[in-house]
Amino acid sequence: MTGVNEPRADITAPSGAEPLYRWTPAGADTTAPLVLLLGATGYIGGRLLPRLLNAGYRVRLLTRRPERARDFARSDGVEVVIGDATDADAVRRAMEGVTFAYHLVHSMTGSRDFRRIDRAIAGIVAVAAKAAGVRRLVYLGGLSPRSGPLSAHLASRREVGEILRSSRVPTLVLQAGVVIGSGSASFEMIRHLTEVLPVMTAPRWVRNRIQPIAIRDVLHYLLCALKVGDDANGAFDIGGPDVLRYDQMMNRYARLAGLPRRRILALPVLTPRLASHWVGLVTPVPRNLARPLVESLQHDCVMHDHRIDGLIPPPPGGLTSYDDALRLALGSIEVDQVETSWADATVAQAPSDPLPSDPEWAGRVVYTDVRAVETTASPEALWRVIEGIGGENGWYSTPLLWALRGWSDRVFGGVGLKRGRRSRSGLRVGDVIDFWRVEVCEPGRLLRLRAEMRLPGLAWLDLSCETNARTRYRQRAVFFPRGLSGRLYWLAVMPFHGLVFSGMARRIVAIAESEDGTAALGRG
Repeated sequence: MTGVNEPRADITAPSGAEPLYRWTPAGADTTAPLVLLLGATGYIGGRLLPRLLNAGYRVRLLTRRPERARDFARSDGVEVVIGDATDADAVRRAMEGVTFAYHLVHSMTGSRDFRRIDRAIAGIVAVAAKAAGVRRLVYLGGLSPRSGPLSAHLASRREVGEILRSSRVPTLVLQAGVVIGSGSASFEMIRHLTEVLPVMTAPRWVRNRIQPIAIRDVLHYLLCALKVGDDANGAFDIGGPDVLRYDQMMNRYARLAGLPRRRILALPVLTPRLASHWVGLVTPVPRNLARPLVESLQHDCVMHDHRIDGLIPPPPGGLTSYDDALRLALGSIEVDQVETSWADATVAQAPSDPLPSDPEWAGRVVYTDVRAVETTASPEALWRVIEGIGGENGWYSTPLLWALRGWSDRVFGGVGLKRGRRSRSGLRVGDVIDFWRVEVCEPGRLLRLRAEMRLPGLAWLDLSCETNARTRYRQRAVFFPRGLSGRLYWLAVMPFHGLVFSGMARRIVAIAESEDGTAALGRG
């Protein structure tokens, strides 16, 4: 059996280039179909995008942040339409000339309006797809019971699927349960709950039956959805080969990770709301995302039938077992090949507008904290330290103060410091670094981070490497306060900035100089 530290060679399979998924011309028309991918910067959409390109399709994205989408695709062949899925005109433009369309947009938040938003988006997509003559819609929904009350989020998933199917465009609704893969929210919940708590109390849903599915198998079904006959239409359950209880899933993770068996005590009084707070404090998944995940676990999430096998056979070699899915996820983390993360999706109510090019002339109150230090380190060494900030490396100064800030953010419903980084060795626009998000990444020159913690205002942090006669490290914190509370907040944290930001600048430079010195000794 393959060990946790021995990831399989096909860790990123399927690639999309396999003959099973490749588009092949039919007749004289050799123009590849155009595929619209809604939700391309999310966890699953971010993985599906390069595989569609590998399969030979042309891909169009609808996004508010085109620079981030291009970074995901890393291909000039991707067409980008700037807009939002709630904008009917933008969706109509994006649908023009499209053969297939994926709808992978979900409002996985605690917002009271999420169901209304999802319903509105589904209606816009359905109308635009019909008007554009789209050949097929593909939607990834959720496994749910056939009868009885549903959680709000599962009910919304079912409703969206029904709206899309009512469009009279052939629609495949693929209904999946818990998705297991490196970076998935469900995997991170299992991983951190199991690693942190040797004994835990849990809601009764830990005894419910669940049919998890590996991310690679989800991608298999999504890719094959474009290859089925034109008359294929309907909702189909998809799942892995194992049906388990949630407590069994946790203890299988413990066994594979070399941890002692966990004792889990099921309590009848732990409501989804309380459980989501608990999950939010223990795991990197914030409570606004933990709650819909927890609510969906109140039901048995298993396949009701296997009709999908008659439409899309299982992948070559069979479906991935739960244990193998865990091994692959752990192996991806071990070799630093986490393609996408649940944190790729934007945080509700977090700022999304970029920092003005000249904050001092932005027409509003602005506070800044600027530090600059000249260094003997090479620009390459300095950039490596800048690029490695956050996650396991921390913030290079006053770790206790950073930890307290992260803890307080979690208490008030923010994302805190637990999200870490997708990759230990590289960054791209849109990546999360703890409670920041990468807004600009110009290798060797500038890293700009946008704050996603709870703040009475908007904040950014610039870390830059400047070269002239000598290498110079420059650090700038920018804060636009919101009302009186924002101004008072800045005054309250100014003493801490003197400790945190000055120490951070000195430490970054010191580490870069030390690494340069070590490299010089190695060359000598």
